Amino acid sequence: MPKFSRLSKVIGSDMLNELSKKTVLVLGCGGVGGYVCEALVRSNIGRIIIVDFDVVDESNINRQIIALESTIGQKKVDVLERRLKDINSYCQVVKIDKFIDEVNLAELFNFEIDYFVDACDCVKTKKAVIDECLTRKVKFISCMGTGNKLDPSKLEIVDIRKTNNDPLARIIRKYVKDKKITSKVMVLSSTEVPVKTGDSVPGSSAFVPAVAGLTIAGYIVRSFIKK
Repeated sequence: MPKFSRLSKVIGSDMLNELSKKTVLVLGCGGVGGYVCEALVRSNIGRIIIVDFDVVDESNINRQIIALESTIGQKKVDVLERRLKDINSYCQVVKIDKFIDEVNLAELFNFEIDYFVDACDCVKTKKAVIDECLTRKVKFISCMGTGNKLDPSKLEIVDIRKTNNDPLARIIRKYVKDKKITSKVMVLSSTEVPVKTGDSVPGSSAFVPAVAGLTIAGYIVRSFIKK
């Protein structure tokens, strides 16, 4: 396909074809998840399952690729589906407009998934994703906190045990330790010390969540290529 000819130059036509057979599920289509999906569909991933229950809010405009003045109030999965299909109409986009927690998480595994991306905000759900993916032997990566951060160069993909300066990662790290999980739990985290805003609602920038999402997408595509 001509639209992927530049990618084919660096990974080869056979691998480009292999990417078209892969399925990635993205839980959370906000600042990070939206960019994960953007990069994956531009990398010829054949099926993307997008999961979110929220609508686009005006406060999303500073950091979410699907947030425009024209999309305010619309369902995130609907807006994202249109965008992804407009990039590559051959990509199969599956929408799940539902809040996912530890009670209904298992429903997502009715699909055959090659990679699971956790880009949601709910701590209980993040813990459940780790348990479920490890039990089912599904490859996954979980995004930690990108709020109150300004330096995208401090983002890295590491095992949860190697994270620091990330309040959310601290919670997940303790959970992994308490559960005596020995398997690697790969996460996207920032080593930057968070900016203190004095507000319970985290601040955000346009670039940190975006770079986080692109970094996760690159990590997944490279893992498929290595095979």
